[in-house]
Amino acid sequence: MLEYKYQNFYEIIASNAKDDPKKVAIFIEKHKVTNLQLKQDIDTFARFLEFSGIKKGDRVAIIVGNSVEFVVSFFAITKIGAVAVPINTFLKKGEFEYILNDCEAKLLISSPAYAKETKDLIKTTKVQKIVWSDKYDDLDENNYSFAEMDATVLSDEESETLPSLDDLACVIYTSGTTGHPKGAMLSYRNILSNSIGAVEVYGVRKSDRFVVFLPMFHSFTLSTSVMLPLYAGASMVVVKSVFPFANVLKQALLKRVTVFLGVPTLYNALLKAKIPWYFMWFHKIRLFISGGAPLSEASLNSFNEKFKKSTLIEGYGLSECSPVVAANTLEKQKALSVGPAFPGYEVKIVDAEMMELKLGDIGEIIVKGDNVMQGYLKRPDATDETIINGWLKTGDLGKMDSDGYIYIVDRKKDLIISKGINIYPREIEEWLAKYEGVDSAAVIGVRNEANDEEVVAFIQPKEEAVLKEMEIKKYLKSHLANFKLPKSIYIVEELPKNATGKVLKRVLKEKIANGDIIR
Repeated sequence: MLEYKYQNFYEIIASNAKDDPKKVAIFIEKHKVTNLQLKQDIDTFARFLEFSGIKKGDRVAIIVGNSVEFVVSFFAITKIGAVAVPINTFLKKGEFEYILNDCEAKLLISSPAYAKETKDLIKTTKVQKIVWSDKYDDLDENNYSFAEMDATVLSDEESETLPSLDDLACVIYTSGTTGHPKGAMLSYRNILSNSIGAVEVYGVRKSDRFVVFLPMFHSFTLSTSVMLPLYAGASMVVVKSVFPFANVLKQALLKRVTVFLGVPTLYNALLKAKIPWYFMWFHKIRLFISGGAPLSEASLNSFNEKFKKSTLIEGYGLSECSPVVAANTLEKQKALSVGPAFPGYEVKIVDAEMMELKLGDIGEIIVKGDNVMQGYLKRPDATDETIINGWLKTGDLGKMDSDGYIYIVDRKKDLIISKGINIYPREIEEWLAKYEGVDSAAVIGVRNEANDEEVVAFIQPKEEAVLKEMEIKKYLKSHLANFKLPKSIYIVEELPKNATGKVLKRVLKEKIANGDIIR
């Protein structure tokens, strides 16, 4: 049984402001935000949300880049019992529309950088107001600015009641292998259980500083890079973008970062990069954490050889589990393993009938514990298929050793994970099917040299149709986020299919592996 000293996220903010008001909670560029200032900013925005008619249970969407405004928004929304919906900023207008309509968001917080895709969402969704996180010229009765909120007017009262541990805190939209993205409903207990486990497994202390350059909307970043340091009374060093990466390293060095969170593609890039000697000599990073996708054994060994002062830990999770399920420990790391389950969580390897298999046998990974989501928003059937008697079916195949260390072997479904982001093939296939001259299409993930997955599309044209790869890519670019775009598109005479007409994606992967592709 996990013990919870906080019932909600705001209690963390209030506790930090009371116990250590002058401590810097957020470093961002040349600015610093103390625990006390962070609380005051959250209080101010929470009052604004209440003045705007936002009530407990209402959904408030966030389409904001890495910033203080993202943190303030998230904690202010949840302070008043509303539900935060952080959304992937790489999406396009139609994709935003779907999510906003699905969660029935009443208010949207957006960065002006995404105005092209977000400014008109108020016309096509139930969003009543847009709050812009930075300078925006077209302000009116429906468009507000963070900068224009008057703290003396707005923060004169406190919310009467704070949320409880099992209230819905946020909805994270996750991409399955078919259909539209689904909203994973996460409670305060769900996410705080991750923080409790991480403090124990990672040995997090108040003196730690976490670098935050991965997108805050991602469940991995939100839970492990934003919530965790605040929960532990530590600090975060926010970098607005991963590009240029030299700036991430510069900030990590200058701000004395101790905990560095990334994805395998980034660690592979670090291995190849010529890192200045002074960084290697003076950096304070004690812990590198990898998540989002598998890390190769060669990369793990090479990284540990290069960064001798630090420990690289690989973990495993999914948005439906808030998201961390397991991680290697500081005391013991095993190559190719994602470690044992976090404290308080249970993991089993089961067969198709949900019967537990013996150690070493490969089966589906299922998870039980306080991290398991409440369910999918407005998807009771999908929830019932995914959570059975409290056990969440991950869809991942794995095995377990006698120490309880988990090894991911493969995925049951066709889900593609590229740079730690989930991509579902069917959405891309549906857009391809709408393209003139396309008879049928299949999208698969193919591992590259960095052990990341690239999106690859196969197209069978209609008879006598002439298709051009560059034209198809241009078409897809107008409808899909950049991270979903195929790296390669192969025009083939005929797609391999079974007797029922289903495309045999396994055969396509084999053709790629064997170099047996007909242009």
